[in-house]
Amino acid sequence: MFLKTTEYALRAVIFIAQKSSEEKKMGLPEIAKAIDSPQSFTAKILQQLTSGNKIISSVRGPNGGFFISEKSKKLPVYAVLEAMREDEVLNKCVLGLKLCSETKPCPMHAHYKLIKQQLIKLFETKTIQHLADEITTGNSFIGNKK
Repeated sequence: MFLKTTEYALRAVIFIAQKSSEEKKMGLPEIAKAIDSPQSFTAKILQQLTSGNKIISSVRGPNGGFFISEKSKKLPVYAVLEAMREDEVLNKCVLGLKLCSETKPCPMHAHYKLIKQQLIKLFETKTIQHLADEITTGNSFIGNKK
């Protein structure tokens, strides 16, 4: 549904929210390994999530690393989609037609409209903390390793 960069961004934010704090920061190698992503690719994604968007924060130096503030943990997951510039994916026609609308619908429009509304509501109501808690309780996972 989303680009690989957004999938990794979502995983990274959830992992960082679960494992870090302002006192305990996470290093790039640890994050990349946990989310099953190449380090260089993860670095670019984390840079996008820190600069301007401020979903996650970073500190340089020997005690540095990445963390997420308590305020940012309360952000909806939709904020990550916006930071990665993928929020528009949820508003596009499922068949990719530019002219698809209520007055000129594609064959999937009516069916997908309801699903799309549910997806948007899900991403707007679930917070980063909610998803991190799912990992902590053991009800969910974010890595592909066995």
